[in-house]
Amino acid sequence: MASKQRSAATEGDVKAFSQHMDNYSPWELRRLSEHFRPDMVYVIENNIPMVLQELIHGRVITAQQAQDYSGWEKNHDSTSTAEKLVGDIFAVSYAVRLGLWECLFALQSRWAHPNLHGMLDEIIQNGHNLLLEILLNESGHALDPELKACQVEHKAKLCDLTGMMKENKMPGRSEGQIFPIFNRYVELKVISDRHFKKQTHQEHEALAAAGELNEYRLQRRIKSELERITPDRLFRWCFRTHHVPLSVMVSGVAGVGKTTLVQKFIFDWATGKHYQKFAFVFFFKFRDLNTITEKRSLESLICQIYPHLQDKLPRVLEDPEKLLFIFDGLDESKTDLKLSRGGSQELCMNLGDVKPVTVIVASLLNQTLLKGCSVLLTSRPSKLTSLEAGVFHRVASIVGFLSKERERYFSMFFGDERASRKAFAYVRDSQVLYTLCYNPSYCWITCTALKPCFMATAGRPQPAPKTVTQLFVSYITHIMANHTQERPEPQRMRDILVNVGRLAEYGLRYRTLVFQPHYLEVANVEFSPFLSGFLVENPQTDDSAQVTYSFLHLTIQEFFAALVQYLDYKEDKFRDTMDKARSCKEGDYEIFSRFLVGLSHPATKMPLEKYVGKFSAEATRKVIECLSEMNYEELQSREDPEGKRRLMNLLHLLFESRNSQLVPDVLGKDAHMDFSELYLMPVDCTVLAYVLSCCEEIQCLTLDSCFIQNEGLERLRPEMHKVRELSLSDNDLKDDSMKNICSVLKHPNCRLEDLSLGQNMFTEASCTALASALKENQTLFSLDLTRNKMRNTGLSTLLEVLETPQCKIQKLVLQENGLSDDSCGRLCSALSKNSTLRHLNLSANVYTDGCAEDMHLLILTSPSLTDIRLSLNDFSPAVERQLRSLQREGLKIHI
Repeated sequence: MASKQRSAATEGDVKAFSQHMDNYSPWELRRLSEHFRPDMVYVIENNIPMVLQELIHGRVITAQQAQDYSGWEKNHDSTSTAEKLVGDIFAVSYAVRLGLWECLFALQSRWAHPNLHGMLDEIIQNGHNLLLEILLNESGHALDPELKACQVEHKAKLCDLTGMMKENKMPGRSEGQIFPIFNRYVELKVISDRHFKKQTHQEHEALAAAGELNEYRLQRRIKSELERITPDRLFRWCFRTHHVPLSVMVSGVAGVGKTTLVQKFIFDWATGKHYQKFAFVFFFKFRDLNTITEKRSLESLICQIYPHLQDKLPRVLEDPEKLLFIFDGLDESKTDLKLSRGGSQELCMNLGDVKPVTVIVASLLNQTLLKGCSVLLTSRPSKLTSLEAGVFHRVASIVGFLSKERERYFSMFFGDERASRKAFAYVRDSQVLYTLCYNPSYCWITCTALKPCFMATAGRPQPAPKTVTQLFVSYITHIMANHTQERPEPQRMRDILVNVGRLAEYGLRYRTLVFQPHYLEVANVEFSPFLSGFLVENPQTDDSAQVTYSFLHLTIQEFFAALVQYLDYKEDKFRDTMDKARSCKEGDYEIFSRFLVGLSHPATKMPLEKYVGKFSAEATRKVIECLSEMNYEELQSREDPEGKRRLMNLLHLLFESRNSQLVPDVLGKDAHMDFSELYLMPVDCTVLAYVLSCCEEIQCLTLDSCFIQNEGLERLRPEMHKVRELSLSDNDLKDDSMKNICSVLKHPNCRLEDLSLGQNMFTEASCTALASALKENQTLFSLDLTRNKMRNTGLSTLLEVLETPQCKIQKLVLQENGLSDDSCGRLCSALSKNSTLRHLNLSANVYTDGCAEDMHLLILTSPSLTDIRLSLNDFSPAVERQLRSLQREGLKIHI
């Protein structure tokens, strides 16, 4: 949650802080300032005007310098301005640098920014310890020659393990080339959030598994609620708990870069770039640990993965505070991690205790084993809800690519500026693909699939994909066409993909992501250069020659599990798979289901049929039948977030199907849709717009508190005229969103009767456009503008509509809009000419006794009014009694 507003910093507070900072020598303050430079830049870039004003007040810079920095921001951007400001101040003197710290301290009382509070708290509470840690992270511990030699060998092993990042090697590239994300990953940001129970499957996993992250919402959360930290600060001081964390969880959806982060983290440690306070780092993958079925001790587990440490292991483990254990991919573990502290009797107490692997992990986290050691875990968010919250001192979420990083990635991938611009413009316009690309793995898959569409060397470019299924079809066919010189014949190709599909299906059913060689033998899959476009070899971490296999990405595994249903349709297997998908509550079959439905569309599967022959017509019929039998009414009737998310997932299935005739059959007549309080991503709005396009009319669409923003409205605008009752309350919509709403109202076939725009941020500036649209509209009966900022001038503009004979509005809600006495006379005049308005709500404004006469006249002279609400204004009790006395049969006065 956002930090609470603190009491204003007094001169005494600032003086006390300044005295505390005087305890640091100029050299120490310079080291601390350089350490916090990234935090300072991030904090300052979020509100440069406020910082400049405070710096002028503190006489750190002059008014002219502040004006120069403002000019720089206009010509560049906020980040470069903040970097320039901090750099300039650091270059001046000790006194000026101290002045910057004092200004930031003074600002914290007015600015609940977690990074600001974090660095101030750390420098006050932990500054001298931090100086020692900075030096320790640079130079490391002094080790005796034997242990130092052991450390050097261990670092070399980890360098070899993580340096090339072979799992992310692009198909068709040489072994030594690194997947491009490696070069960009260091700039990915991590946000810290101790309330990890809120990162539920509903909000994060189900959405982002298909790349559906609302960038605007995420940016707002980062700025207002969450601390942004870089990977080299994961074990930094936590201002909420006032200590350095020992246990850290990094969460992120499939493909966002958890494993890449871990590998980069280890590589940078092994090459001496950060965290040298850890003398030894041990790296384990849960997908590898799944193969260890017998109980082990921690010592034997380390020796199995790192046999070179066997002779020195007792000495290595002597100082737990110098050790870091990293476990990657908790969501891939076949055994649940039980972290409850109440079950301490089951945990390891000694290094030699023999227990299941997950018990060893739990023991390290609970500090019953190697007390003082540090532990880092990664997991998909869906796993977090089942864990004990108090065990982790910090929980962080990987953000992924924001807009500029996506564009930069496209430029890097295509290498051709013209092609990259065209491809990125197409993806941005598509929106489904654009939101998909926040995920680095999807970004690469998208670029790979789009390359033949925008960089065709001969002939006509391929048509660009519009859905996620079409994207993966493009990717698979691209690999088929270009990844092997000796492409198998169609029947042989079909047989190969069937075998790969059955392997994928098995893995999906039994939550297996890593396959031993015998799995491939059973499935009759023979690894080949052709299959390396879908499957990758994973060399074991020890010195053995054994390898395991996994799909290049989880979604590719899910795609093949869906594809095999069409290439080798077997009714019993299909039925079992569908039953499993329906009964699964954890989202494991969600993306699979989208692929399964998407492949039923003729145009989507056609590119693949050129290589593998016709798809099963029976499978297509069964898929459409299963989709048409889904109980929309039951999903729609559920009011809990999970029910609404499942309803949105159904709409995603309809979107992937591209079957416009199927949509009204599933939704039925007079459809109602309520997604209130469910975060809707831009891609959700794209999907919803498609569903609306397939319907003649929607009775009711409720999008309250969905945070859809103007970007979402842009997607919905072409189809919202079909809705009779539309509610967009509490979405922080601003004046620039009104043009989309007006476009709906002006549509020649508009059916909108009831429109709620309450609790947004509309001002009088939007009223001219709204009034113009209302004059053209002939369908709207009810308009709710509760808790906006229309004020008197905005109301005056809207009243022009009520004065027109064509006006059909029967209910107008203007509650809490800052209306004052000056508006009452104009309101009285307009309503005296109106013959349709029956309900008027003016509650919670600032009307006083000064407008009592006008309000009295309004009640008496409005011919059609049957209900008026005046509660929570500033009338005196006497005036309230007077107005209440005007109530008569046919007119209710609420005050």
